[in-house]
Amino acid sequence: MSNPNRPTAGSATPSKGKLFYGYRSLLLQLADATRHCSLILFDDVCAANAYEPYPIAAHLLQLSTVYPTLHVDTVAGDANFGHDLILQLVHDQVGARRVIDLRAHETDRDKTQWPLRGYDDKGRPVCAFGYLFTANGFETDRLRHKWLCGQACLHGAQPVIQLPDVTYPPPECAYQLAAHPHGEIRNIAQCFADKSLRLVRDVPVGTPAWKELYHRGRNAVESRNAAFENEGLKRMPVFGLPRVRALIFQADVWLNLTTLAHLVREATLAAQVT
Repeated sequence: MSNPNRPTAGSATPSKGKLFYGYRSLLLQLADATRHCSLILFDDVCAANAYEPYPIAAHLLQLSTVYPTLHVDTVAGDANFGHDLILQLVHDQVGARRVIDLRAHETDRDKTQWPLRGYDDKGRPVCAFGYLFTANGFETDRLRHKWLCGQACLHGAQPVIQLPDVTYPPPECAYQLAAHPHGEIRNIAQCFADKSLRLVRDVPVGTPAWKELYHRGRNAVESRNAAFENEGLKRMPVFGLPRVRALIFQADVWLNLTTLAHLVREATLAAQVT
């Protein structure tokens, strides 16, 4: 007898969607460069395919309440921190520099748009004639980065994008005049002039300062991941989100206590030597 539920010969097997397994641990860590250690300030656990910016934003909004004496100089993170919500909170609520990996977009590849929008694919300002600006420091009191063109067109620099029907160096640039000894100056705070936040960073991307700050944060995260792996927690021995969240919380508390014990031991030994 034929089964009416059996697929007919030659019928295509329905395609399955992309499968996700497991959980993702989201944490906010304090990386202390002076003491060469890190502490976990917040942790959370969500499904592997969950939208991450919301719990990250919740951590950032609670910083001033849970740790009122903590002064955050820089927030470093991977591209999951690179959403507008996070970038705005770090600047407006936390008051820190954004050293967060970039979230690329297909429009970044079109270099002809850089002079029009005013910045390249790394968030570095570009003048109307295609010349790159030079970073001139971050103002901590105003939370803005200062950029200047330095009249690069008059000092032998080549434009990053050469526009058609333009004479180089461009004689019509008003910032070549003596009234502008440093050329054009732009102060980039929360966002660019076009209100975009996606590529705004408070430390020039790829510079030694950027690499030092970014890798300091990454090393802290990798250190925590290595500690979990050493304890056999790379694969959770329990099932269900509530149990996984509770176990990871306990492991993070234990890791913080271990770090504090190490700091106390180092301080005690240093006091005995002096």
